[in-house]
Amino acid sequence: MTPAALHVIDHPLLAHKLTLLRDKNTSTRDFREIVGEIGMILAYEATRDLPLTERAVETPLCRTTAPVLAGKKIAVVPILRAGLGLVEGVLRLIPSARVGHIGLYRNEETLQPVKYFCKMPPDVAERDVLIVDPMLATGGSASAAIGFLKDYGCKHIKLLVLVAAPEGIERIQRDHGDVEIYCGAVDQGLNDRGYILPGLGDAGDRIFGTK
Repeated sequence: MTPAALHVIDHPLLAHKLTLLRDKNTSTRDFREIVGEIGMILAYEATRDLPLTERAVETPLCRTTAPVLAGKKIAVVPILRAGLGLVEGVLRLIPSARVGHIGLYRNEETLQPVKYFCKMPPDVAERDVLIVDPMLATGGSASAAIGFLKDYGCKHIKLLVLVAAPEGIERIQRDHGDVEIYCGAVDQGLNDRGYILPGLGDAGDRIFGTK
């Protein structure tokens, strides 16, 4: 299977916002707000291929036809807990989207994902799915989450992350070559604990102020 595309979003506003997130002195409130803003930017890019149709509308001056979405249904699925920080931004752009949840934590010794919660919309298999998580580090959690969605019958899945390590990108492209990745930056790699360098630190702790 040919690896799906990696989309690194090249936009000055996103680059600026990522720098603010990297700064260890950025407050919890600001960090949380900026993560949501970047979530909206990533969702904007990831939905460029949504199909359109046309309908008649009356403008204040005349009758015309104009493009509208062709009814494609979307689900946004955060990987708990840090992925929750991106959901609000996605929903600002796509308020009709349904929200599923996958709860995973990383075993600090093996670095492997452990599932503790999974709840999806009943019709998730009929929807285009946007999996959201701030960090794509080893790729283990994201790969597992994608696998769970495929078990539900989902066929159109995209992964949206703030920053990615080359190791994580390689893992997703190896395990799930049909899944496109959208990210704000590709960082240099992982340290000996599996954290992204230079990265953002622990995104979950910084979003929720738990450290």
